[in-house]
Amino acid sequence: MVMTPNGGERLRDRRITLGVCGGIAAYKAAELVRLLVKQGARVQVVMTAAAEHFITKLTLQALSGRPVGSGLFDLDEESEIGHIRIADESELLVIAPATANAIARLCAGLADDLLTTVALATKAPLLLAPAMNVNMWRHPQTRENVAKLVARGALVVGPGEGDLACGWVGAGRMAEPPEIVEACVRALAPAARDLDGVAVLITAGPTHEPLDPVRYLGNRSSGKMGFAIARRAAARGARVTLVAGPVTLETPPGVERVDVESAREMRAAVLARADAARVVVMAAAVADFRPAVCSGTKIKKGEAAPEIALARNPDILAELGAQRRERGGGPILVGFAAETGDLERNAREKLREKGCDLLVANDVTQEGAGFAVDTNRVTLFAPDAASEAFPVLPKVAVAERILDRVAALLGVRR
Repeated sequence: MVMTPNGGERLRDRRITLGVCGGIAAYKAAELVRLLVKQGARVQVVMTAAAEHFITKLTLQALSGRPVGSGLFDLDEESEIGHIRIADESELLVIAPATANAIARLCAGLADDLLTTVALATKAPLLLAPAMNVNMWRHPQTRENVAKLVARGALVVGPGEGDLACGWVGAGRMAEPPEIVEACVRALAPAARDLDGVAVLITAGPTHEPLDPVRYLGNRSSGKMGFAIARRAAARGARVTLVAGPVTLETPPGVERVDVESAREMRAAVLARADAARVVVMAAAVADFRPAVCSGTKIKKGEAAPEIALARNPDILAELGAQRRERGGGPILVGFAAETGDLERNAREKLREKGCDLLVANDVTQEGAGFAVDTNRVTLFAPDAASEAFPVLPKVAVAERILDRVAALLGVRR
């Protein structure tokens, strides 16, 4: 359950229409309805004919406490022009799962069933949670359709990466219900574009330090935290540049992406853009060391294991902090610290040494806060202020908390 710090319901009496399309992820709609109702929302479910092959109307009706709409020509519903009533009453239209077919029909402006008719008739914001096979998601037509809907004002949450029902592994898995609830809260928030026009530079992912043409030294970072921050910063109106290490994540809508491999490449990309940024968020897990010598050919397996001499990589965060001190100002600087113990002491020390305005620290040994997961458990540290700890949250929700603090810092600077 997603609650405010004082336990209140963040969607009390908000009227949300949930469209459920025909995909295997439709089973998650039950949990989504439950969470939305727990948050106080009044949920009207609309199902496509295909969705009824995956989940029953009775299940969603029992959870929402309202009759489920499905037929455009239902005599009871259409006696009062039901699709217009639903459209008029909606404050937010959420479609989860949003299949490739549904996205294409929405893009074309079709109105051949109850859900698409409501979508065409409503003035409410549209939030899509795509779910499909990875190849369907990556198909140029699907990407074009999504881009057109986003350009018209639609919001998109997910899809995530992982094992898909079809047996493939990759992007296309519907966002989890708690993440969709967070997206609903953001979509209905009055101050959703508090970073409008702010230039934000973000780093994400690991760096790979080559040992030979086929091997490298690296770390376990997936880039999900940095990508979540980039996605939410862009949604809040920022002009986002994302410097990404070697990851397989999709570029968030509206974000300029710069791909790099090594720490030195990341340093060059960051320093070339930092002066134009008002905020720099260093979420990448930059390798501290690299092989002192990179072999031009593959190192062959011999009788004895090779000895690898290491050289220290540049500390990009410390360099940015030093530049700010020398110049007497600069962009707001947000650092990250992945720790395995003594979080408070290590974070405070790094905050002071690097010269950050804000440090986001987590203990990667804790459940829900490690690498390559969709959640995180962080504590925020700032100079001359008490630390602020959060429970395990979806990374997109953690991104919101970080950006809330960034927006507050920008307000002070102004």
